[in-house]
Amino acid sequence: MTPPKGDIEDLTKDLASLRLDDQPPRSRRGAWIVVALVVSMVAAGTTFWWGRGVFAATEVETTTPGVERSGGAPSGTPLLTASGYVVARRKAVVSAKIQGRLADLRVEEGARVRKGEVIARLESQDYDAQVRRAQAQVQQAEAQIASGRAAIRRAEADLAEARRQLGVNERLSKAEILATDTLDASRARVRVLDAAVGQADADVTRMEAARTQALAEQGFAEAQLANTVIRAPFTGVVVKKMAEVGESVASIPPGVNLSTSSGAIVALADLDTLEVEVDVAEANVAKLSPSQPAEVTVEAFPEKKYKAQLRQIIPTADRTKATVTVKVTILDRDPNLKPEMSAKATFLEATPSPGATSAAPSQPQILVPSQAVIIRDGGPRVFEVVDGRARLLIVSTGATRQGQVVVTSGIGGTETLIVNPPPGLSDGNKVTVRR
Repeated sequence: MTPPKGDIEDLTKDLASLRLDDQPPRSRRGAWIVVALVVSMVAAGTTFWWGRGVFAATEVETTTPGVERSGGAPSGTPLLTASGYVVARRKAVVSAKIQGRLADLRVEEGARVRKGEVIARLESQDYDAQVRRAQAQVQQAEAQIASGRAAIRRAEADLAEARRQLGVNERLSKAEILATDTLDASRARVRVLDAAVGQADADVTRMEAARTQALAEQGFAEAQLANTVIRAPFTGVVVKKMAEVGESVASIPPGVNLSTSSGAIVALADLDTLEVEVDVAEANVAKLSPSQPAEVTVEAFPEKKYKAQLRQIIPTADRTKATVTVKVTILDRDPNLKPEMSAKATFLEATPSPGATSAAPSQPQILVPSQAVIIRDGGPRVFEVVDGRARLLIVSTGATRQGQVVVTSGIGGTETLIVNPPPGLSDGNKVTVRR
């Protein structure tokens, strides 16, 4: 059945009233603009903070790996470390053999002297006078000896003449020409002159003894004079000057302390015989053996290691400290080392015996501080600074000793590495080196 025409027209008008307009209202357009602005601000903020994280520089501390080459330091695993001091095996407190006033001092601290070199002189006027007096006594004794020998020759001549006269008188007496009393007088004169010759010989012997005594006194006076000249007992360096010109000095008994040796002139040490004396706990002495290799470090140069060797274990312990003194010879000469410096000796495992199979020459070892090595992605890593940016390197590590890690691969030893990398540091981040 077909609907009426009027109803169809009414239905068409109702449907037209429900149609949406092609242009949105003004209020809806404003809402979309606000949403777009908020989204733009969020994107700009995100970009700013991302750029700040990428382009901002992180301040870091850097270090350079150490390279330990063949023969530079003893090889072996560290066994124990002991503390002590650098000392000179050959040292002496130099003083005069006699008491006197210092007239001349030719050295200062740090001066190097040779054996026998004159380092000081004492006032010597009194000893000069004694030498001259002894020399005069010797000359006097020699003159007396010469006079005594002349007396001997004169007495021998008189004795010879008396014996000749006695012979003449004996022949005349046999011929009964000379009286018996005259013959007896001639014989008595011979005996007297013979005794005079003996006395002259005795006088000369006494004079020779006096000359010997005078010579001894001269030798003693000359030795005393020579003692006014103080010479270096060995080649070394003056480590302490203990007197000045004008002060009185005296002989010093052996075993004195450098700080309490009043009357001494200088303290001398042979720096070519430097060694380290350390105290090792009694429980650890059994780990040591003669000629055991060691490494020595001093507090003045903590980054430097000196090749060393155990020289002597003192055969007695200190009961108050429960330690044994061990002497370690420093094999690497260094003019920067000074006696009484604080030092540490690290004893190493002994090298294989000569009969063992010799290994190939050891390669240089690269050592880095343990604080520069981090663990990421299950393995060791280090950060290198290249052109102001952090570069993450994959490395392989070996043994750790004294705070140093042996890096077997991954770096060459010339890199600038970051110590204690910040946890958020990543490969490519910009960094600045802390001054």
